Amino acid sequence: MIKDPNRKIGIIFDLDGTLLNTLDDLADAVTQTLCHFGYPTRTYEEIRRFVGNGVKVLMKKSCPEKLTDDHFSECLTYFQEYYKKNMLNKTQPYPGIMDMLGELKNQGVAVGIVSNKFQKAVTGLWQRFFKDTVTVAIGNREGVLPKPAPDSVMLAISELKLDSKRDLIYYVGDSETDILTAGNAKLPIISVTWGFRTLEELKSCGAISLIDKPEEIFSFLKC
Repeated sequence: MIKDPNRKIGIIFDLDGTLLNTLDDLADAVTQTLCHFGYPTRTYEEIRRFVGNGVKVLMKKSCPEKLTDDHFSECLTYFQEYYKKNMLNKTQPYPGIMDMLGELKNQGVAVGIVSNKFQKAVTGLWQRFFKDTVTVAIGNREGVLPKPAPDSVMLAISELKLDSKRDLIYYVGDSETDILTAGNAKLPIISVTWGFRTLEELKSCGAISLIDKPEEIFSFLKC
């Protein structure tokens, strides 16, 4: 742990693919939406690659090209309503996540979540899994630019009462979007290998600090 009493430690986590394995529920919601409107479905592997920039981008990539704005809006609304009702069917924290978060709390680390998932879903998942260990949970909301813009991360830092120039703050994620987000927020990035991107995909995007298990994060909290 950090030894300087005037310097705090904070960690901002991505949600999908980092803390929670949400892929099965997201894939089911995409498939249900496409079937409902009579569109061709996508493979599980395609959906895996599409996840990471919020549900609007996920559905843009999943739906047929050249949909009218009105038709796409209908698809997006249907997806969001279906997902809100079914987002806890299969979603679970990755192995070791709950123990890791509990230990971070015990050590006094300030912890937040920043996701491109819409805010109601982020709030629902935070309440279900993380309300006892994570202080701040920020999703896609009006007036805040989504990742890879740094706005939501900086908002989390502010709500956690951290100082990005003084304190030791890491951003932890599983995708190329997270690497870009950390760079834009001028934070060191820790990339996890258990999420929605392969090790090769992460390395090709410039990932350097990688962890294979949640407990490995503690090796970064020493100075």
